[in-house]
Amino acid sequence: MDNRHLQRISLSIYFFLSGLCFSTWASRIPTIKEIFNLNDAQLGSIFLIMPFSALLGTVTSGWLVSKFDSRKPLVVSFVLFALSLIGISIVKTIFSLVVVLALFSIFMRVLNIAMNAQSITLQNQFNSKIIGSFHGIWSLGGVIGVLFSTVMIKMRISFDSHLTYIAVLTIVSSIIAYKYLIKKDKSEAGNKLIFGKPDSFILYLGLIIFFASICEGGMFDWSGIYFKEVIKEDVFTYGYLLFMTCMATSRFFLDKLLDKIEMPVLYVISGLLIASGILLAISFPLFWTALIGFCLVGIGVSSIFPMTYSLAGKSKKYSPGMAISIIGTYSIVGMFIGPPLIGYLSHNFGLKNAFILMIFCGLMFIPISKMFFKNQKDIA
Repeated sequence: MDNRHLQRISLSIYFFLSGLCFSTWASRIPTIKEIFNLNDAQLGSIFLIMPFSALLGTVTSGWLVSKFDSRKPLVVSFVLFALSLIGISIVKTIFSLVVVLALFSIFMRVLNIAMNAQSITLQNQFNSKIIGSFHGIWSLGGVIGVLFSTVMIKMRISFDSHLTYIAVLTIVSSIIAYKYLIKKDKSEAGNKLIFGKPDSFILYLGLIIFFASICEGGMFDWSGIYFKEVIKEDVFTYGYLLFMTCMATSRFFLDKLLDKIEMPVLYVISGLLIASGILLAISFPLFWTALIGFCLVGIGVSSIFPMTYSLAGKSKKYSPGMAISIIGTYSIVGMFIGPPLIGYLSHNFGLKNAFILMIFCGLMFIPISKMFFKNQKDIA
């Protein structure tokens, strides 16, 4: 097996582990809510710490990726990410929970930027598109994480044991895969943030990621709550599981789909799928209609991040790592606003009405993507 395929396998392991850890945390949010006896507004307030602290990760991650080979901050952040996952399960006070979630977010931001920088560099060694498959593997890790969470809940395995199992697997696997990652991928140019008039290329991509983060963050953080409190389903992971499954499956077909459907069209289709899926779930809050709605949302959001990060790698102003880091800031703002806002809206108007926010955000992909491709005709 040649070197580039070994690199692809090792990087795939990191994408898989990232999705596994994140979905493990997200699928157990209802457990955390119950342990600390939180209402929706209080839970939304706790969610605020994650994007806020992730800003600290963004400040340093672009610099780390441009200063060192991206694999070094990648493996270190993964180990710390896994350790903070254990911390989430053993804290006893809300203050300590907030501190651990802040660390969890910082390390997650660093590893996300390092992974995506590696994927863009690696794609240049292949004749076909491969970025979509990496994000598909992230989603597959998410599906496995939710499945494992469902089994743990059904078997009544303790919360701390569950998260410890995942963390140990992550640490061991990430260390083993480290030696096969791309080496010496540090960019020599485009590593400095340039202040002044906003770059329209980055601005439009950032806005797309902003609204995508609200949609994904809303599903990650609130789908389990929706199934537990609105659908009244004891195994509250079912909706999140189908959402992740549809997102993962769609991402594995994305690279081939882009050979047949142009990106501008796919952005429009994605927005319509998200809006229609949420509308179905809140209009008919029943088990099967909610499942179908969440499935449509999963298909809709599946293409947004892979396509947008792929476009970011074509920036003429910044290196891939720096471009992703800047666009990632918009993602953090979306995460900062979206899930907490859904919590506050839910507390005052009910969770079904709060989900209307995601319908609006899904539809925003249509005008913003049209403006982007209109201004970047050489890419379209």
